[in-house]
Amino acid sequence: MSVATKSVDTIRILSAEAIQKANSGHPGMCMGAAPIGYELFAEHLNFSYKNPKWDNRDRFVLSAGHGSMLLYSLLHLFGYDLSIEDIKNFRQLGSKTPGHPEYGKTDGVETSTGPLGQGLGNAVGFALAEAHLAAVFNKPGFPIVDHYTYVLCGDGCLQEGMAYEACSFAGTQKLGKLILLYDKNNITIEGDINTTFNEDVATRFVAQGWQVLRVNDANNLAALGRAIGQAKSELSRPTIIICNTVIGYGSPLENSAAVHGAPMGEENLAKTKDRLNWYYAPFEVPADVKEHCLKIADEKLKAEQEWNELFKAYSQSYPELAQKYEEYMSGQTPDIKAIAAKLEFTKPEATRSSGGRILNEIAKATPNLLSGSADLSPSTKTEIKGAGYFSPENRTGRNIHFGIREHAMAAICNGVQLHGGLRILCSTFFSFSDYMKGGMRMSALMNIPVIYVMTHDSIGVGEDGPTHQPVEQLIALRSIPGLKVFRPCDGKETAAAYVEAFTQSAPTAMILSRQNLGQYEGTGMNALKGGYVIADMPKPDVILIGSGSEIDLCMGARELLAKEGIRARVVSMPCMEEFEAQTEEYKESVLPKAVRARVCVEAASHFAWYKYSGDCGEVVAMKSFGVSAPAGVLFEYFGFTKENIVKAAKKSIQSAKMRK
Repeated sequence: MSVATKSVDTIRILSAEAIQKANSGHPGMCMGAAPIGYELFAEHLNFSYKNPKWDNRDRFVLSAGHGSMLLYSLLHLFGYDLSIEDIKNFRQLGSKTPGHPEYGKTDGVETSTGPLGQGLGNAVGFALAEAHLAAVFNKPGFPIVDHYTYVLCGDGCLQEGMAYEACSFAGTQKLGKLILLYDKNNITIEGDINTTFNEDVATRFVAQGWQVLRVNDANNLAALGRAIGQAKSELSRPTIIICNTVIGYGSPLENSAAVHGAPMGEENLAKTKDRLNWYYAPFEVPADVKEHCLKIADEKLKAEQEWNELFKAYSQSYPELAQKYEEYMSGQTPDIKAIAAKLEFTKPEATRSSGGRILNEIAKATPNLLSGSADLSPSTKTEIKGAGYFSPENRTGRNIHFGIREHAMAAICNGVQLHGGLRILCSTFFSFSDYMKGGMRMSALMNIPVIYVMTHDSIGVGEDGPTHQPVEQLIALRSIPGLKVFRPCDGKETAAAYVEAFTQSAPTAMILSRQNLGQYEGTGMNALKGGYVIADMPKPDVILIGSGSEIDLCMGARELLAKEGIRARVVSMPCMEEFEAQTEEYKESVLPKAVRARVCVEAASHFAWYKYSGDCGEVVAMKSFGVSAPAGVLFEYFGFTKENIVKAAKKSIQSAKMRK
């Protein structure tokens, strides 16, 4: 047995042992795809285990994240900071080997994967970022940005619709440094895929503009190597390598669903070891395998050393570009507050239009900012003017035509952001955020600052009707931990939302209006506190709380109440997440407990507001879908009028008096 074959079996056994010890996991893919992982890491992948974040490393994405022990075994063998004790602690609390790969927890893990297809979208984003940065920085003789993105997926990933979206986009964009290794074992949890996925995958990918290669037996390392080499030489289109594997290879359960998502059991593990002639102690890595893999990993360190020398020479030949490169990669951000302060908002304006003006001012000072949309930039106002569109003919373009692919757009943007060196913004109509929520959730889970601009924010969309009028979307996004959701009431609050988006590590969703909104005194960077007093009276009888376009209604109701001698405070609440992060003293100063009469107003679902309305308050919000009619008619039809807010305020005041 060659040491390479022995290394593959080490990956198989180590993975199976860890899964058995945890009594949880997915051994089938780890055992079947072990040769793919080994061949890639040993012979093709450029990496530095001593510097896992080296700029010019190749990126490897395990889209089929349930096979996480395959990745952990590879990282352990090839020198990364992942000990055998970490392997033994697979799927345990606080370990560096969680059940699915998690960005930021384990060196060598480029992105969090698990929801099938997400990693494939991320990989497209990595490849897009590489292509753009290469076009910006590379010079003859100085390939400063020059690396591949490899992604390993299974049958399940390619059944997800968003994977089709992402692969179609990649083919259209001719992302030639993207290489997809397809672990084709024909098994999912429910069994053989012939009842669910019997299409001609090769023809599908040819139709999408990909090179298609095959490896009939993934245990043939030489054949795998030839295919990967051929893929690397084809730079005009991405490549899929269809690798026929045997799920659970070597075990008595191979080729069955029984080995997909559960430990194989001690008896079957023992039989597997016998079949593979494995006579080592549990979790023992044979000395020759350890020496072999570490020798390869040490040899690969030379690539980083050579790149460092190349960059040193590049810095001497192109000092300004080198400085710019370092600024890109360090994540430097200009003074966004100062940029926003230069803009004036004096006339009624849709916040989508205000956002477009702000974005373009920021873009002038942030050359590494890219902006894309799901075929809607003329409506979302998110085009960076004069910056061109990213395409096979123009890799320096800063705008991206994602096409009508909302879910893939979010996943691709995650990959662009994770790659390093770039900031990314994407946009669509707010009602379509449902299509991209999986990717948005992953942005929040990884705590990466992808910027989401969602316009046409309420029933104010009007005649397009309920399919395009978001109702439940605000509460859905507000429920995602770590996602900052801003619904500004005017231009200055929109500017504050952009400041938040560019100065925080978390993702931000900006919910912007189609219709014109007024401009108010007292708005601005106070919005960074999430909620604040926008208009006040001494000893208020009632507090009117709202966001976005409904602030105008609150301000109008305040004037009507004043005519009747009722004192109303108006609180703008553009971002609940930021308000909740403030001190208890600050929150009390804005919403004093002593003022129990409150009215919360928002042309969206009512569920988010009861914590602020309290036991005596009223909520004026949507409790149904919208209908098709002009916006003004709809606001009156659903009770979003000054008069109705006044009525609700009086009812709340009466309720507060009765409960004293």
